[in-house]
Amino acid sequence: MRRFAALYAALDASTATTAKVDALKRYFAIADAADAAWAVYFLAGGKPRQVVPTGVLRELACARAGIDDWLFDECYQAVGDLAETIAHVLPAPSKRSDLGLAVWIEQRLLPLRDETPQTQAACIAGYWEELDPDERFLLTKLIGGGFRVGVSKLLVQRALAEWAGLDGKVVAQRMMGYTDKSARPDTAGFARLVSRDAEPGRDAGQPYPFFLAHPVEVPLAAFDAVLGPPGDWLVEWKYDGIRAQVVRRAGQVWIWSRGEELVTDRFPEVVAIAQAWPDGTVLDGEILVWLPASDRPAPFNLLQQRIGRKNLTKKILADVPVTFMAYDLLEQHGLDLRETAQHLRRAALEVLAVDAPLLRVSPLLHGSWSDLASLRTQSRGRGVEGFMLKHRDAHYGSGRRKQAGSSTGTQSVAWWKWKVDPLTADAVLIYAQAGHGRRASVYTDYTFAVWNRTPRDAAEAQGVIDAIAARQLPQPDGLQLVAFAKAYGGLSDEEFKAVDRVIRQTTLEKFGPVRSVRPTMVFELGFEGLNLSTRHKSGIAVRFPRMLRIRDDKPLHEADTLDTLRALMRPGDPLDEHNPQDPHDGL
Repeated sequence: MRRFAALYAALDASTATTAKVDALKRYFAIADAADAAWAVYFLAGGKPRQVVPTGVLRELACARAGIDDWLFDECYQAVGDLAETIAHVLPAPSKRSDLGLAVWIEQRLLPLRDETPQTQAACIAGYWEELDPDERFLLTKLIGGGFRVGVSKLLVQRALAEWAGLDGKVVAQRMMGYTDKSARPDTAGFARLVSRDAEPGRDAGQPYPFFLAHPVEVPLAAFDAVLGPPGDWLVEWKYDGIRAQVVRRAGQVWIWSRGEELVTDRFPEVVAIAQAWPDGTVLDGEILVWLPASDRPAPFNLLQQRIGRKNLTKKILADVPVTFMAYDLLEQHGLDLRETAQHLRRAALEVLAVDAPLLRVSPLLHGSWSDLASLRTQSRGRGVEGFMLKHRDAHYGSGRRKQAGSSTGTQSVAWWKWKVDPLTADAVLIYAQAGHGRRASVYTDYTFAVWNRTPRDAAEAQGVIDAIAARQLPQPDGLQLVAFAKAYGGLSDEEFKAVDRVIRQTTLEKFGPVRSVRPTMVFELGFEGLNLSTRHKSGIAVRFPRMLRIRDDKPLHEADTLDTLRALMRPGDPLDEHNPQDPHDGL
């Protein structure tokens, strides 16, 4: 644990990529393989479920530190992080532990899941006595399931590759599925990651690293100069589903989400489709809900009714039928095709579809850039997000990387995503919460509201603001602000600092880490979609909200209304009863 805590501190203290890679390489050089296996798991995004409820940790920390709840809460509000607060308030340790990370996880933490709260508290109290503040902080993060640090999976792969003397693409391939929630890191698994053998052994169901697209950020008028003629590109619709690889090997089928989660048992219809493919076939594509007799995929929020469900009832299977829309062939008859040109992989995919009639293949679109731009405006009506542009000579890469030698001008980008502009609304800031990590001392997570109806004038809106400041409850039938979305991304560091100052100056009440504020600021929010919802007070669920800009030019009474939001919904969209901000993203 001591070595991993030192690594965490080194990674957290630096913003330089080279310094982080060097710190990782130093750790791999001295760590036991079992410890390194768990370190890679956590640093690459592995998130084991919570071992002990945070309430148990909080109560125990107060008891061990000999402080009241209110004082702990004050410390928490100042620090902004539960694990860091606990690490600060606990008394100095009475002894030191030299146990490695693997022992801590496998023999101490994981067994706590099945213990009573009393036993959990007794064990954790003893563990805290063996660790210094940095190690306690890290242990509490691991116990609470909230571990994260400023490194990406790509950075971990790079460090492993450099330390082991391997090609980064080889390490990326071997790490696919490594952080699945069912995975159990061990010495053998780490040895496979860094083995110099060409094929150190892999599970038959292992997928390939997903290739990701870059967003188009050039105006239409510059397309010919930057991208060249449209004939150099395969143009497809960008579907709004769950990006997935379907693997057919050894007589079995595996389905992997882009987040490297094994989701085979959730989509038996896709398994049935893949059973008709030859062994040694891997397809990349999108899982979509497609209702019978419909000419377009259903909205994403209907697909959410299948996400996370372990018990697929007959009703769910009938009401929310899924299909697989394929757009790339990565492996054929056991042969890796990723270095084959895009148009050749596409041709092979179309041949496969002839013998697999249940397989849908993403249709290709044609025309000038202007024609395509006009067609793109129909995206929302067709249930898609815009276009994918794939250079005909592109290889299937790994992650969101540029490809040297592609015929895409100076950009060297092989896949672009040309999405429609987001839906937007102007909303009022009403609550704020501090961020995490380097933003733990700045209020960056905001809750926004819109008017329940259009204010008659600025004076009526001001009356509502004054009532909020006076802590008066809103009149049921009167004008009021209704919370409808939370967002925490989209502003620069300087903008966040400016908003933070306003929040501190206009705070009305504190609820733990959350502050209610006097409404003074309007923001333009962007989002991918809206749906009716019985779970939200506003009656509206928002998908992927983010802040686009601060509207200093817009007075509060001109912020949008619930009717404005409802008007942005597509007619006939189903009722949303599930998480509207699910992280599954296509490309």
